[in-house]
Amino acid sequence: MSSNTQASRRYWSVVTPMPAPELTALAQLSEAGGVHGLFAPQVYGPPWIPLATVAGVTERVELASGIAIASARSPFETAVAAIDLDRISGGRFTLGLGTSVQAWTQGVFGSSQRKPVTHLRETIRAIRHIVAGAHKGLEPFEGEYYSADFKELQPGAPPVREHIPIWIAALRSKVVGVAAEMGDGLIGHPMWSMQWALERMKPEFEAGLAAAGRRREDVEVNLWIWAAPNTNEAEAIEDSRPTMAFYGGIKQYEPFFEAHGFGDVARQLQEGVQQGNYTSVAHLVPDEMVRTFVAVGEPDKVIEHVERAWGFADSICLMPPAYSLSSEKVMSYGMKIAETFYG
Repeated sequence: MSSNTQASRRYWSVVTPMPAPELTALAQLSEAGGVHGLFAPQVYGPPWIPLATVAGVTERVELASGIAIASARSPFETAVAAIDLDRISGGRFTLGLGTSVQAWTQGVFGSSQRKPVTHLRETIRAIRHIVAGAHKGLEPFEGEYYSADFKELQPGAPPVREHIPIWIAALRSKVVGVAAEMGDGLIGHPMWSMQWALERMKPEFEAGLAAAGRRREDVEVNLWIWAAPNTNEAEAIEDSRPTMAFYGGIKQYEPFFEAHGFGDVARQLQEGVQQGNYTSVAHLVPDEMVRTFVAVGEPDKVIEHVERAWGFADSICLMPPAYSLSSEKVMSYGMKIAETFYG
């Protein structure tokens, strides 16, 4: 675990699919600039593709899926993808894993109805079973959602590591508990407000560790924070509204926004999304909602906001509120984040 001094603080960033020359340049600039790690998210496409590209053009920077959706593929495919990425990167890969929402898992990927937390626990166990033993020959795995006899599995080359770290992404307390009980890390959802992270999730996480008999240093806590450093705060707020509309328009997040006092706004956003798309209702997002979830404004103000997170985090992923922004503007915010925190 980090000693959490200014010099030892570990900052992560995010890469997404883009033309190879741009992705290569971004990854190399991030590594040269002192970024500790790079996540690739799965919204729709799998996270492995940009991570494999980045692995081939970097030497030091850590790589992680942020996140891979557990129900989008079988645990076997997820496990061997993790093995492959750990091999390509020379042991720099961390598997970030999460449940996502039903609008994605069932409505887009077509997965069958499942108990998300039960399925996540089983997926973690299956992945660890496969990573540790696929090169030796596997005993059968029997689960509620995944079963395999591995009778004709042909063992391959040994993995770089027989234990690849698994970090669990969480929005609410149940999955925070899974991370505390059996994860190597906890990824805080980017929609966690600072108050939610410190006053709600931190105590839940600590209680989960105690119940599982684990030490705090057993689990890395990586908090994701939207950041838009900009001397023109009004512009930063305007640029952040579409990202808030994207998440606010998903029905499964409604109780979360309700707990923050924005339930009525979330319901309005859902109506707009159902009639068109999230950008059409972005204007409904109030300034205070943006300020609750995004660090906006002068760099000193953004630093002050992020500083509070170190009361819980071992590492932090800072990212621009990128939804509907041009690639030029996203890059501009990324450069400002780098200059402010680790440039």
